[in-house]
Amino acid sequence: MLPGNRLDAITARFALAEAELSANPDRNTFVKLSREYAELKPVVDAVKAYQQAQVDLGGVQALIDDPATDADMAKVARDEKNALEGRIATLENELRVALLPKDAADERDVILEVRAGTGGDEASLFAGDLFRMYERYAVLQGWKVEVISASEGSVGGYKEVVAAVRGRGVFAKLKFESGVHRVQRVPDTETSGRIHTSAATVAVLPEAGEVDVEINDADLRIDVFRASGAGGQHVNKTESAVRITHMPSGIVVGVQDERSQHKNKARAMELLRAKLYDMERTRLDNERAAERRGLVGSGDRSQRIRTYNYPQGRVTDHRINLTLHKLPQVLEGEALGEFVDALVAHHQAELLAADEPA
Repeated sequence: MLPGNRLDAITARFALAEAELSANPDRNTFVKLSREYAELKPVVDAVKAYQQAQVDLGGVQALIDDPATDADMAKVARDEKNALEGRIATLENELRVALLPKDAADERDVILEVRAGTGGDEASLFAGDLFRMYERYAVLQGWKVEVISASEGSVGGYKEVVAAVRGRGVFAKLKFESGVHRVQRVPDTETSGRIHTSAATVAVLPEAGEVDVEINDADLRIDVFRASGAGGQHVNKTESAVRITHMPSGIVVGVQDERSQHKNKARAMELLRAKLYDMERTRLDNERAAERRGLVGSGDRSQRIRTYNYPQGRVTDHRINLTLHKLPQVLEGEALGEFVDALVAHHQAELLAADEPA
């Protein structure tokens, strides 16, 4: 049974957040309270359902124990008791999951980066395949994808593509995609039919706002220059491309896709905030690593996490030993959700196991 005092504390905190929101707080406080309210609302709803089921069970048990209850009514009550006990067990499990430590970034939009790794042109083509997979998955989720910058490969695909993905719960679903993705297939240019192996790296960064990351203008070096690549006469005449260097961290971001220098600077700042926020999250994660033994999603992007094998039509996620013989459906974004759901469930199971008393 779940501790009642903990459930009461959650309900009380939710009521307090609700009251504080209605008192017209300042912008920063409003943003923080809104996030807390959104996180607590489903938990409080589950708490109320759990507590009501327990009250109902008590009433049914009293009816069973009452010697004045006739046999037919007692039978109905026992059936109702069995149903309520099953419901309480289900609700209790759902609540245990809901009460697990939350990743504060789960509801955030993300910056998605896909980069070609080892494998030359094949790696660029594979990076393009991966990015299209995420685009299609995003459409199925009702999310919006907006390309921030892209560098195309010489034969197609991308050397690097960076995009913003916006919608409900984006980071919660995509955060386990960070890592090295490997592909095994026969290139179109391969006459002997030999299978080549190449790779692409995916990074999923929770988007950060000004509230989360304070950037001192004095710490920035901003360079403007003429954009290169496609764009006609415009790229030759206008210094619209922007490169921002954050000197304390050494992080450099550059955007040249927009015709306006102002828009490029705004996008570069958005990308810089996400990288600084991710750097701070990684630092905190490393500090807590000893307390989070074996959890999925440690953020180690050097680790090979998934292999896409074309000859066998299969995709294998090495972290959870899950193989799906659905390569086309995964790359279409349709079956990617099976990996996403399995990774989330595995992560929750690990957290529940760590939360169990010794």
